[in-house]
Amino acid sequence: MLRLGQKYQHLVHGTGCSCFSPEIQQASRRLEALTRRGFMAGMGASFAALASPSLAQAPGPSQKTLFRQVRLFDGTSDTLKTGVQVLVEGNRVTAVDTKNSAAPSDATVIDCGDRVLMPGLIDAHWHTVFAAVPLNVLLAGDPGIIFAATTAEAERTLLRGFTTIRDLGGPVFSFKQAVDSGIVPGPRIFPCGAMITTTGGHGDLRMPTEIPRDGNQLSVGELMGANAVVDGIPDLKMRIREQLIQGASQIKLVGGGGVSSPRSPLDMSTFAEDEIRAAVSVAKDWNTYITVHAYAPNTVQRAINAGAACVEHAHLMDEATAKLFAEKDVWLSMQPFLTVEDAEPQTGPSAERIQQLFAGTPKVYEFVRKHGIRTAWGSDVLFSPAMTARQSVMFTHLSNFYSNAEALRMATSGNAQLLALSNLRNPYPGKLGVIEPGALADMLLLDGNPLENIDLISEPGKNMVVIMKDGTIHKNTLG
Repeated sequence: MLRLGQKYQHLVHGTGCSCFSPEIQQASRRLEALTRRGFMAGMGASFAALASPSLAQAPGPSQKTLFRQVRLFDGTSDTLKTGVQVLVEGNRVTAVDTKNSAAPSDATVIDCGDRVLMPGLIDAHWHTVFAAVPLNVLLAGDPGIIFAATTAEAERTLLRGFTTIRDLGGPVFSFKQAVDSGIVPGPRIFPCGAMITTTGGHGDLRMPTEIPRDGNQLSVGELMGANAVVDGIPDLKMRIREQLIQGASQIKLVGGGGVSSPRSPLDMSTFAEDEIRAAVSVAKDWNTYITVHAYAPNTVQRAINAGAACVEHAHLMDEATAKLFAEKDVWLSMQPFLTVEDAEPQTGPSAERIQQLFAGTPKVYEFVRKHGIRTAWGSDVLFSPAMTARQSVMFTHLSNFYSNAEALRMATSGNAQLLALSNLRNPYPGKLGVIEPGALADMLLLDGNPLENIDLISEPGKNMVVIMKDGTIHKNTLG
């Protein structure tokens, strides 16, 4: 799964981390004949051949768009600002005007009819490549089809209103370039690159035939850039630097077990504290940060004590762990898994583990409230087109624990604060998650008020009438 691995990680790691399913192992076998160079070359060719025509029109340096007569949720407030118009020039917001000034003569005017304008949504835990690839396509191992599906899903993600995602594992660097250059319509991508694990960790998805390692020979997943299996600080530092030199905006370590990885139960821990400290040191040298996949209290505490800036999941945390989060001011990137509808079907030990996540979700949010933990939202829902469509639904789950305004702030300006930890490795300098002068022009126009009805977000096709990313309009049903 790592070759596909990480890819699979996207696929599966998102839905309760089904990284070790027999089907995915079979898919990895089918792909073993492909070299990394050949596969990536096929991906590059796919970008040009498979990118379909889009509604998007890239903004010129002085192109202007005026959103007239809007009710504005700016990403930071509890209420809407009424009687507002917003001017975009190029890819930036240049004015939030309450005086109804005359439109610039060269501006395209969108009459919003008192609809709600808000920042684009940010998903802090997503996996871009292979997110929506059906299992039978994965088993066929055809890179053209795989990347066709990835391309289609990237556009669907954008049309759900997610203008930015933080990619938590996978060979996404080339795909990011395709999106950024306009070949493929999709959200901004903050990439981790390969998920870094130890032998036997949740991210170690080597086939039995690849164990034991033969000298320095890399597994299929490692050759694909999907994961990196390391044991010892020197190799750990090298693999981190390899991701950074390719453009990683942050680094992900696998600190413990996973739901669907039978060889790595949830209670296990991988990296020792000194190893995580070494990883943190390398990331700091590159002016960015480490985030750690962890569920169990001891695993989470080890990551925090070693200096990780963020922890993914932590569904099994206890009171002591929650206090440590608050004391060290560490980010929690949380996924609100509630029922079996939020994950692919699981069997055996994995079915029991996913139930632990369902039970842990409400407890985690109780700790967040009690201790004031800095919390981001991510969906981590992948593996099929049907599941990725639940990305919007996973966001609305926040209404079980937050007010609508709090939920909307978390998925806009709040998640943007987490992304800002990438510091000098930020691939998109500029403000995200807000609508204010100088901010990047990522915006949604909704036919309805999400502060009153958060479920509007779960039906983007119906309720999002305009979607703009980086000053480019990708959807406009107002004519």
